[in-house]
Amino acid sequence: MSSATWRGVFSYNKYAQITARAVRQSLQETERVAAEKRGNTALRYQKWENGVGGQQVLLKPEEDKAPGKAV
Repeated sequence: MSSATWRGVFSYNKYAQITARAVRQSLQETERVAAEKRGNTALRYQKWENGVGGQQVLLKPEEDKAPGKAV
């Protein structure tokens, strides 16, 4: 498979996602956990009017993944 073959199959974003997942899975346990935490993102929205930012709204609220916690 040549380096450009993936372009006919999927987008660059999908390619980057696949390669990042492969790199994270190849790491040792402690480094893998830290890398997976860096991969989590939170998307926020903020409406600006007259140069002043309004309240930030979390578009996808972060879920508490602590074991034993009621949701």
